[in-house]
Amino acid sequence: MPVEGDYPVRAPESARGQVLRVTVAGEDILHRPCKPAGAEFGTPWLSQLIDDMFLTMYVAEGAGLAANQVDVDLRLFVYDCYDDDDVRHVGHVLNPVVDPVAPEERRLLDAGEGCLSVPGPTHDVHRAERAVVRGLDKDGKDVVIEGTGYFARCLLHETDHLNGLLYVDRLTKRQRRAVLREMDDVKDSVFARRAERAAALGAVSTER
Repeated sequence: MPVEGDYPVRAPESARGQVLRVTVAGEDILHRPCKPAGAEFGTPWLSQLIDDMFLTMYVAEGAGLAANQVDVDLRLFVYDCYDDDDVRHVGHVLNPVVDPVAPEERRLLDAGEGCLSVPGPTHDVHRAERAVVRGLDKDGKDVVIEGTGYFARCLLHETDHLNGLLYVDRLTKRQRRAVLREMDDVKDSVFARRAERAAALGAVSTER
């Protein structure tokens, strides 16, 4: 949801969180659809998971994070992302569904995209310039999130995660191989940087 200019640098939830390990491309949980939330609504477990995901996202320097990226099989993602009008959006959503857009109304943009589960490289990906996501908050109340530009890209990227897709799955085979080779070359340095950020925040990184 849009937040005002006096909103904290990091979402308040992160102060209650712990850093979780971020899963990496190739792990099974990233490559299959996540289970919809049901009995989890309103539970302390879900609230803690959201807190942990916010802190993990900040440590990893991301704009969004899906539950399967912290090895949890649940249709949930958190986000802290600016749109192209420099409006900041912060929140979470469970069981997200992207509104369909008629082909004649759909405008695709090509822009660089990275992923915390593909540590290091980025690549241009086609995404719609506008997205509307409908879902539920942690208490089971309806939420509607509307994004344009980079924020739309974030919403679509994270919803893809919950459907078992990484951004590399939207590339050609040659592009995908090149991105994954680059990831293998640089991922250790990315993990080291995350550990440094976790330490700076007084947290412990569990990256491997």
